Amino acid sequence: MEKDQKTTGLSRDFILHPGETLAEVLEDREMSQKELSIRTGMTEKHISTIVNGVKPISVSFAKKLEYALGIEAEFWMNLQSNYDRELLEFEEMNNISDEEISVLKHLKDVIEHWSEFGWIKKEDSSAAKVLDLRKIMGISDLTDIPNLAYSAAFRAQVNNNKVDVYVLFAWQRMCEMLTQDIEILDVINLEKLRSKMPEIKQVMFLQAHEVQHVLEKIFAECGIAFKIVKNFRGAPVHGFIKKTEDGKLILCMTIRNSFADIFWFTLFHEIAHIIHGDVKIKFVDFESVSGDAELKADKFASDILIPTIDFKRFVAENNFSLDAIRAFADLCCVRPYIVIGRLMKEGMIGWDSYSNERIRYKWA
Repeated sequence: MEKDQKTTGLSRDFILHPGETLAEVLEDREMSQKELSIRTGMTEKHISTIVNGVKPISVSFAKKLEYALGIEAEFWMNLQSNYDRELLEFEEMNNISDEEISVLKHLKDVIEHWSEFGWIKKEDSSAAKVLDLRKIMGISDLTDIPNLAYSAAFRAQVNNNKVDVYVLFAWQRMCEMLTQDIEILDVINLEKLRSKMPEIKQVMFLQAHEVQHVLEKIFAECGIAFKIVKNFRGAPVHGFIKKTEDGKLILCMTIRNSFADIFWFTLFHEIAHIIHGDVKIKFVDFESVSGDAELKADKFASDILIPTIDFKRFVAENNFSLDAIRAFADLCCVRPYIVIGRLMKEGMIGWDSYSNERIRYKWA
């Protein structure tokens, strides 16, 4: 009993077999089991096994009870269904391994965040959390998560000690869940996406609180469900892209470090992966992965924000005053922090230069 209460918060004794309800009905009506057996055409022994919780109430017997007692068969069937479910969950809780319970330590921050969505209750027992996580993440044992197949980008990270496979898997699942109700106007349309580049670029001039909503709307017109999601330690990623069965594309981004210039560069970097066909089914864009696809995406993002030929001309003038930066930003149709971020990245100015000009986003 002590183990039951510690693990589940519920004693096995509180899971009521529908036979107990049947016994109460018979007692209230002063009807004997023998009389019920006659009214239902079942043996007394069969009635006794049900009343004593040995056998379940079958669908056919539920219908017989409806005739004999005037209580609808659905009532008895629901009682049996609820009992079966509660008993199964109780047994599952008490058979959860210590190894699976230990996975919760990896997902502490995830559980905290998911509780804000109402997906999981952080005050529940460990066993209850495991059962909820199994349902959310679509797996019957959390310890099997490392055995699932990942994208090539993930396999390149298996030796990266910053990656926690449980956190990464949970983060991807969160992306899927947060985008599942976003309505899109069409399947993925790359030509339309290309044509939207100037419009997407102009969104940076809106108030920070407007950016997410407007981007979601623009991407939806291109067949993309877009969302900015919280990042967690253990999932060092910039973005997540996935094709769905119904033809739309999921694009999720984090705002790691929260700087707006990094956000916009990363956004166009992820768009590049989509346009360049780097996404087959699923693509996880890690911070530390490099290669031709990443370099190509970097160049695309850089050129969209600040055309290379214009940037070289600006650098050649060797005037990085704030007034010069602002004037150049106007020429490129970007905010000054984009120019400042580019100059910092290429080592033209220090990382602490014009720190007041680099705004931060605080959404996710």
